[in-house]
Amino acid sequence: MDKDTRNAIERATQGARRLLEQEFREQLEGRYDIFVDGRIPLAPGAHLSARERVLWDKLVAAIAHKRSQGITSASAVAAFLRDTAFTTFNRFVALKMLEARGLVQECITRGDKSAGYREFCGMAPGLLLLPDSAGYRLYLESLFDELSTEVKVLFDRRDPSSVLWPKRGTFEQLLEILNGVELARVWGEDETIGWVYQFFNGQDERRQMRAESQAPRNSRELAVRNQFFTPRYVVQFLTDNSLGRTWCEMRGADTQLVHLDYLVKPEEGFEERSAKDPRDLRVLDPACGSGHFLLYAFDLLGGDPTRSFFGIYEEAWRAEAAPKSEVTGRTLKEDYNSELALRRAVPELILKYNLHGVDIDLRAAQIAGLALWMRAQRAYNEHKVAAQDRPLIGRTNIVTAEPMPGDRSMVAEFASSLRPHVLGELFQRMVEEMRLAGELGSLLKIDQALLSAVAKAREQFLREQREPQKFLPGLDRPRIPQLEFDLSGVSDESFFDSAEERIVQALQEYAAGAPATLSVRRQLFADDAAQGIAFIDLCRKHFDVVLMNPPFGAASLAAKKEFESAYPRTKNDVYAAFVERGIELLHPTGYLGAITSRTGFFLSSFQKWREEILLKEAPPIVFADLGQGVLDSAMVEVAAYCLRKEAAV
Repeated sequence: MDKDTRNAIERATQGARRLLEQEFREQLEGRYDIFVDGRIPLAPGAHLSARERVLWDKLVAAIAHKRSQGITSASAVAAFLRDTAFTTFNRFVALKMLEARGLVQECITRGDKSAGYREFCGMAPGLLLLPDSAGYRLYLESLFDELSTEVKVLFDRRDPSSVLWPKRGTFEQLLEILNGVELARVWGEDETIGWVYQFFNGQDERRQMRAESQAPRNSRELAVRNQFFTPRYVVQFLTDNSLGRTWCEMRGADTQLVHLDYLVKPEEGFEERSAKDPRDLRVLDPACGSGHFLLYAFDLLGGDPTRSFFGIYEEAWRAEAAPKSEVTGRTLKEDYNSELALRRAVPELILKYNLHGVDIDLRAAQIAGLALWMRAQRAYNEHKVAAQDRPLIGRTNIVTAEPMPGDRSMVAEFASSLRPHVLGELFQRMVEEMRLAGELGSLLKIDQALLSAVAKAREQFLREQREPQKFLPGLDRPRIPQLEFDLSGVSDESFFDSAEERIVQALQEYAAGAPATLSVRRQLFADDAAQGIAFIDLCRKHFDVVLMNPPFGAASLAAKKEFESAYPRTKNDVYAAFVERGIELLHPTGYLGAITSRTGFFLSSFQKWREEILLKEAPPIVFADLGQGVLDSAMVEVAAYCLRKEAAV
């Protein structure tokens, strides 16, 4: 994408942000008496209708939820405004991109004259008579509801950001921005959504943050300062020489992937590697942003029929000798008896088993989840799989690293409701250990922090199960649903799997059973807790390939002490710590691909990183010294390289 096109996206994104934040601020202050200086009344105003009073409750609950993370009321209101503007804009950007791919009917390109809305009105003509384009809003919200069955993180209207809707004049200006001539060609490009994410926070905002503090002061500043889109050629170079090379080693070079554009072929030939079923290959981007690495990894896994490129899955299916999957215990051909059946399944399999991403910014998770879902739909189109034959893709493995619920009273209330009690104690320990997840992201060694807690919880549970029963003769032990699982012969890891499952189930019941006055607060609590558990679960896995464009510079001030304690060898720069952590998360002989500052390869302050981590634990196999001007506006000289983890590490 050329510079002029990127500039057009930046102007549109910044213009839309100003427009929506101003609109929503006026609605909060002018209608709901919620002010940006943090003043919020104790009760809704008498001027509000019954429906608006319900909406006021949702707004106040959402802002209180943000305050529970330890920020001021004014900061919470500002964060809510920012998040609501971004989610609103993102939804309409997504509709433009879905239109361009034929995944929805024309719905916003001609506003309320769009073909999809006209057809919708044909079934309900009265919509055209509703004031202030209320019928058009109803149509768009019905699209959101339909899309939320698969892209829940962006389109779920239970999210408090859905409470506010731009007034007609603002909405028309927003559509004018999106439908501008200079953006006409961008909606069919996969990378557009990534540029929207980067440009939502302007250069002026980044410069102000750096002027006020040399180090990021919180997780948001850490995210905003490091939003730099990775160029496609760098993504290809790193992925070709990690995931691509892994497959070449498994196939003995008998693969189309040996011809990848950026794959560096060893003069002595590829080493032999034990074959795996594709469903058992795991790829992680620990700072995924908009998911650019994962999108290209999808290409290698799923193939491209327009170029007669089979991809990893189809090559494995065609192979005469194939290993059985750890997932099903069968080979691909045993599970899918025809190419058609395989092609119908592959997009869902890739998102379910292969691709994993973490980011500290929920907005990045929105973008990456949407981008991967759209890539899956493109694959279905390329293989001519009809819409009615496509399996629903209900979730991706993109998770947000953020603290688990900050409302201590609700944490205590929920924990006390868990049975056996050991689950409540384990949940509280999880919440405590996750308190810096937003500052550290993938650097948080939550898997290690919980090891002793899980072992202790399992032992306590088994001890309670072995205790003699003290019930009257002839009376049975009372049945407690959460106790009805036998863990007597399982490992700590399996125990934690069962514990996680029980806690997630209990969270759903806790949210569903809330009285009306607490429904929003409980739902936000449950969503945060479930997201935290998903992050913990991901951190307990190991991966064949780790790909990253990690943050660089100083760690967040809020986590400086814990960061330096956890990473004594790499504490001088966050990117070095990300490489160290990425190596930890790899299987032995796995590959790590990274684009980072080049300083680590020559400054004396990185000597331990070079000698103790790179040379001993994961020596480089390819290295490209790229220099300045690679990461758009980032003032940093970079290098791109792939490391191979030693078998004994």
